[in-house]
Amino acid sequence: MATLPTNKKTATLLKEQLLEAAHQKQLAIANDAKSAMNEAQAGANEEKGSMEEKFESFRTQLQQDRDMYAKQFVEAKDKLEILSRISSQKINTSVELGAVVITDANQKFYISISLTELKINDKPSSYFAISTDAPIYQTMSGKKKGEDFEFRGKKIRILDIF
Repeated sequence: MATLPTNKKTATLLKEQLLEAAHQKQLAIANDAKSAMNEAQAGANEEKGSMEEKFESFRTQLQQDRDMYAKQFVEAKDKLEILSRISSQKINTSVELGAVVITDANQKFYISISLTELKINDKPSSYFAISTDAPIYQTMSGKKKGEDFEFRGKKIRILDIF
């Protein structure tokens, strides 16, 4: 597997695209959680009247749903905050927050927040956005280009970092 060219301009452009894609996905998650939270709250507020006792458990369930969505919304906002601390202009030389890591196992990682894979429009392959809490990150944290790490019994070499 060939590595991507990592001149500074190409690397920073790719990192800008990955950061924007991650931000857009996380923003959508935050907006969905906020909408669901608001809908659950509105539903809980509507259940009143002469049949209030009958709907009390339903209203309680809606309030629990609201609390669950509120928690998801706070977590999504926290992840957006993490993304805001990443500089796409920094060329990383070790595995750390904001780095793009390419391995010989045909894997490409963007160290940021835990998301599904990120696909950039003009790039043929995708990148897995992983957080610094991910087990695979823990095994490769601080490693440099050319170094190996072991994950799930498999030896993996870092071909490039930027």
